[in-house]
Amino acid sequence: MTGLTQAPTVNPDTKLGELCINVAMTIRNNGSCLIPCYPSGVVYDLFECLTQNLENSGLANVPMFFISPVADSSLAYSNILAEWLSSAKQNKVYVPDDPFPHAFLLKNNKLKHYKHIYSEGFSTDFRQPCVVFCGHPSLRFGDAVHFIEMWGNNPNNSIIFTEPDFPYLQALAPYQPLAMKACYCPIETSLNFQQANKLIKDLKPGVLVIPEQYTKAHPSTPTLCIDQPQDKKVITFKCGEIIKLPLKRKMDRVYLSSELAQKIVPKEVVSGVNLSTLTGILHVKDNVSQIVPCDDKDDSGIPYKCPSREDLLKKVKYEYGNLDIDYL
Repeated sequence: MTGLTQAPTVNPDTKLGELCINVAMTIRNNGSCLIPCYPSGVVYDLFECLTQNLENSGLANVPMFFISPVADSSLAYSNILAEWLSSAKQNKVYVPDDPFPHAFLLKNNKLKHYKHIYSEGFSTDFRQPCVVFCGHPSLRFGDAVHFIEMWGNNPNNSIIFTEPDFPYLQALAPYQPLAMKACYCPIETSLNFQQANKLIKDLKPGVLVIPEQYTKAHPSTPTLCIDQPQDKKVITFKCGEIIKLPLKRKMDRVYLSSELAQKIVPKEVVSGVNLSTLTGILHVKDNVSQIVPCDDKDDSGIPYKCPSREDLLKKVKYEYGNLDIDYL
């Protein structure tokens, strides 16, 4: 188990509310707001919540710009990949209706997306005050660097960090002194330690593998750690460490390609039991095994000569051991 929240003491809903308040205050002070973010994920929720808040605050005409080399693809795919959405948003996909409100914002030019700041039309559409979503959250590359240099000397502007992956003070260090306001509102929706402990208790794994740091709680927050079950084996690891997992299995699942499956001709060997041999190439990738048909040509491009039945019986042998039909 890895990938738990990096901000375990923070409520994402509370921080989302703080973000909306900070953006509204910045706009009222005639300033612009920069939100360094990734081009997918939480940014969709930011579009939705921030739009509603600005409308309720009487700031519905404030433009929002989404700048990323994959901005167009990200917004398009978010409307069709519904398996990771909530039930309410999943139902909109099949109506048909757009699951996210950013599709409506795009149609009404309230949200505009560009690949780069030098993309055609950006300089014409750009106006302030505004809200800009762009990368990278580390502030070491991406268009966010340009906006910090452009807005950094104005205290009316603000930069709001929502990604907990990078310490925001370290990210801002190369740009000091900086007059623009900096706000840290981490919106982390990953599992927290309480949820992880409940999941472990429900799943009851035979072996639990976790980072070593998950087992060490801070003295001020003793509950922020993974409870180690006494009756289960727990394996911890450090960053970059190679460990051996006690995986014991004698059989594995192998998938047949559709082309090879069509060539199978089963023969009944015992009443109710059919047996067939097959010849193919075993491909193993990403821990998935698949058997595909042999190529019609060898490495030199010369077509294979089909062997006769007699050659097959003489040269080809299949070793299969003892077949336990009930076990299979």
